[in-house]
Amino acid sequence: MEAAKHDVDRKTLEQRHQMSDLERLRHSCAHVLATAVLRLWPEAKLDIGPPTAEGFYYDFDLERRFSPEDFEAIEAEMKKVVKENQTFERSTKTRDEAKAFFEERGQSFKVERLADIPEDEEISFYQNGEFVDLCAGPHVMRTRNVKAYKLLRVAAAYYRGNENNPQLQRIYGTAFPNKTKLNEWLEAQEEARKRDHRKIGREMQLFAFDDDVGPGLPLWLPKGTVLIEELEKLAKETEFEAGYERVRTPHLARESMYKTSGHLPYYAESMFPPMELKDDDPNKPTDRIYLKAMNCPHHHKIFSAVPRSYRELPLRLAEYGTCYRYERSGELMGLMRVRSMQMNDAHIYCTTEQFADEFRAVNEMYLKYFKIFGFEKFSMRFSTHRAERLGDKYVDEPELWLQTEDMVRKVLVESGVDFVEVQDEAAFYGPKIDVQVYSISGREFTIATNQVDFAVPKRFGLEYKTRKNTTETPLCIHRAPLGTHERFIAFLIEHYAGNFPLWL
Repeated sequence: MEAAKHDVDRKTLEQRHQMSDLERLRHSCAHVLATAVLRLWPEAKLDIGPPTAEGFYYDFDLERRFSPEDFEAIEAEMKKVVKENQTFERSTKTRDEAKAFFEERGQSFKVERLADIPEDEEISFYQNGEFVDLCAGPHVMRTRNVKAYKLLRVAAAYYRGNENNPQLQRIYGTAFPNKTKLNEWLEAQEEARKRDHRKIGREMQLFAFDDDVGPGLPLWLPKGTVLIEELEKLAKETEFEAGYERVRTPHLARESMYKTSGHLPYYAESMFPPMELKDDDPNKPTDRIYLKAMNCPHHHKIFSAVPRSYRELPLRLAEYGTCYRYERSGELMGLMRVRSMQMNDAHIYCTTEQFADEFRAVNEMYLKYFKIFGFEKFSMRFSTHRAERLGDKYVDEPELWLQTEDMVRKVLVESGVDFVEVQDEAAFYGPKIDVQVYSISGREFTIATNQVDFAVPKRFGLEYKTRKNTTETPLCIHRAPLGTHERFIAFLIEHYAGNFPLWL
């Protein structure tokens, strides 16, 4: 199952969906921040500054290391920019003009970012006062609209997220329409810090990390293991009632299987490097073995292990499978972002006619779990493909993309579930739904996913006999209502502040 990824570059939220008023405000505040930093340190080089779920950030390359003590000076300069009531004005340049503009100012990262813009796309800029930025927009009308903001922290961030590139300094901030909303958010953040799963997990002796074991590889202590076993018991009982069958798969597989599935090359950056095993016979080729980053290919092999008939469908195969994903060290965070994870995974093989009922049943399973755990606030994000990226980011099956997206959309509408549709964030093999839940302190977590796969079963040659004794390829639904133990338990710790329900 593909992990949810949210890489942010120049084509930020405004090109995947229309910016909300709050995102527009935060995007503008990022430009105000950049204006202030350049006034204080004109030698700074700039990269990007998008809005985020909690506010915004901007990346800088500067020999001086920013510290929280600098924030007072930066915020004071931002206040001046706001008071000047500068207008945000849009303009365009040719590619050569844009390149010359940034080269003249020594902004090498901006020059490189120009290459990301397709040849047939307009190159737009936004200017406020003396500050001019490569930007697709949109923005508020004037800097005075940016009334309530606060700089939060500074962190290291590799250029383009690649640790082989220069390390930049990322200043995070947030902005709201007024001081009241800002103060409410800051108070909620203080409460969230008190509930931080890393702090509570350490105090309650639930899990630990060790340098000799390695970063992102949690050790579950006895009390934490009780949580895991109770969650697995709940999942197994729920899945048994819903007609699931349990399977087990190894933690490794040959390179050839991931080439068949398409995870190589699509998903290579998120997988650990392969191990090379040489045969005793020097004439035989070297085996390349990967730690599994997902359970799907193994489950497809289980489907194909025996001849299948339409009478067996829908076939629901479930496993709490351990997966390994290479998260960059700077992205690891407690149990929320780890390299070893145990996933509440299952794959449902069904006919086109069965799809709607199966997909609906999975969504109903989500709602059942949310009721058990007392999750009152959640949302669903329906991710679709982008036609221009077929054959690049997505498998090149335009008709199947439209067909399966229509099927998912219809199920969601008929179920009366609130959802947001977002283009260009699907899995490479089909549309998907990511489920966000909100802890009692208001923090958002992506904990579950429900994905459609029309491509990989065909790659594996999966078939079943129909009523007419012909062969067809099944659709596959990937689902993980409880996500991974690691992320789900991190959420539970923060949601309950360590005061778990008695049954846990």
